[in-house]
Amino acid sequence: MILPIRITALVVSSWIGASGTAHAQQSEWTSFHGDVGSTKFSNVQSLTPETVENLERAWEFHTGDVADGSGELPETVWSATPVYANETLYLGTPFYRIVALDPATGEERWAYDSESTLEALTQPALKNRGVAYWESGQAGTCEKRVYLGTMDAELHAVDADTGARCEAFAEGGVLNVNQWNTVNDVFPFSLLQPPLVVGDTLLLGWAGKDWEYSVAPPGNLLAIDARSGELLWEASFIPEEMIPRTGTANIWTAMTADPELGFVYAPISSPSPNYWGGDRTDPIPLATSVTAVDIETGEVAWSFQHVRHDIWDYDTPSAPSLVDIERDGQTIPALVQGTKQGFLFVLDRRTGEPLFDIEDRPTPQSTAEGEVTVPTQPFAMTPRPVGNPLELPDVWWLADLVSFGQCSRDRENYLYEGMFTPPSEQGTLFFPGTAGATNWGGVAIDPRNATLYVNASRIVQLIRLIPRAEYDQLDNAEGGNEEGYSPQEGSPYGIYLTDWSNWAGMPCWAPPFGTFSAYDLNTGDLLYETPFGRAQLEGLYGLEAWGSPTLGGPVITAGGVVFIGASVDSHVRALDAQTGRELWSDLVEAPAVSIPAVFTHQGVDYVVFAVGGNSILKPEVSDQVVAYRLSE
Repeated sequence: MILPIRITALVVSSWIGASGTAHAQQSEWTSFHGDVGSTKFSNVQSLTPETVENLERAWEFHTGDVADGSGELPETVWSATPVYANETLYLGTPFYRIVALDPATGEERWAYDSESTLEALTQPALKNRGVAYWESGQAGTCEKRVYLGTMDAELHAVDADTGARCEAFAEGGVLNVNQWNTVNDVFPFSLLQPPLVVGDTLLLGWAGKDWEYSVAPPGNLLAIDARSGELLWEASFIPEEMIPRTGTANIWTAMTADPELGFVYAPISSPSPNYWGGDRTDPIPLATSVTAVDIETGEVAWSFQHVRHDIWDYDTPSAPSLVDIERDGQTIPALVQGTKQGFLFVLDRRTGEPLFDIEDRPTPQSTAEGEVTVPTQPFAMTPRPVGNPLELPDVWWLADLVSFGQCSRDRENYLYEGMFTPPSEQGTLFFPGTAGATNWGGVAIDPRNATLYVNASRIVQLIRLIPRAEYDQLDNAEGGNEEGYSPQEGSPYGIYLTDWSNWAGMPCWAPPFGTFSAYDLNTGDLLYETPFGRAQLEGLYGLEAWGSPTLGGPVITAGGVVFIGASVDSHVRALDAQTGRELWSDLVEAPAVSIPAVFTHQGVDYVVFAVGGNSILKPEVSDQVVAYRLSE
């Protein structure tokens, strides 16, 4: 969802989250965020600000599953978190294969090919965010399993030791998830995010074809028996009477669970179509929310909606993270939901009640045909919003100079009335844009002191509503990876969305383009915010003070070091958790838009990145896996 930032040659083992639990010992990395509480915390202690400069490459591996879009295959988008379990490192690839590696050497132990259709059915690219791991606690074939989803809505279960299909799961080891796609089924339930494993239950969301249709499949959450593939329950998020007029409000990103409370926390996306809501003006309370669902029954326990009547594609982009907060001598089980708006909503995870004040503020109203915007939206001002999203950045003097004042003229010509300015026929400056301040990488939390770490982008986009008659007359009205034209079929408007830039491709808004921040969640205080990463194109780097837009997220370790890729400049980094200062970096083949895995294998601590790239940031893609450890 981040649109390209182009700086041209003109510019020099357990989980955290059960109520009452202190920080768990996490020596494995058994899920997308390391644990079901989505903390992204590792208790590895050898990697400290003093030792991390001695990191060296232990090994690298190439999956072979990569395409740049220039041939017969669509380009690849690979954001897989490596999973370390069963003394093995497991990766899903954008060709929908599973690769099992020796964590010490990177040698391939086995590989499994789903033989999935390599077509961009619901996305502009072949996309994968990895695999899920489950074990029964018993010995025998398929008592340890790896699950892989595909874009054509299949969930594959294979033996974690051998890679052979688990024949007792669904139909010969393959579950057709699309069998439950029976309403407004204009696209398949693409399984791009691995399921969340809680006990013997697999919790599945799905992705669809964003921006294409007004009426689409209604979002739901599926609970699947990890052994048999049987559907246990289904939770739906759109009121039944609204389903003929809209769709989605799906879960395309990762989820979080608190098994002791018995809840799965679902980050639910916006309804369709994304940028016009004239046919869905009645409330859809569960859309663009974080919602607690009972793991046993599928009943909604509570929900917090952070965007009402969403017409900005402000999907809830990431799994909420669980943390215990100290207040007035009491320990409160909480969760933190980062949003595309840059807000950090801190809620009691038992009830959904806010733990810091939330303000209802008036927001701009729409002039689009048939649109009825809501009068107010919730603003979480403590902790302070990430990346200063409430103020449109100034026009960047350098881009304005190069474009002979184009950026300044744009600022006068396009509509901007603050956050939540509606899309318009005039053209609206969109900040934060659909890329958000934070995106699917989410936040990391050190549970020992309730400190939160987060990377954020500062991207201004330009969106224009195009009346249907005009849109239908357009030649070459094509969209790319989260940019360009999209029809919103069935609505009065198509859309055009791009980054706000000058003729040379330079951002029209002043840097920094990305930041890294830390917060004390006990008090809500901002500890620091600093530019992060370096914008880069064709070998030319921006200044460090400019920062970089990012995709992916951080991991925090007990040694006081944050590991993160995410930036345009194709570096992976270690940061000092106390200050955000860069301690170490390494150049890899493409932007590492994955969350790293940090774990201990045979007494040695490793940091492993899947380096896949994403054309949202820049064109380079890769199939590289890189592992680091301290030099001996």
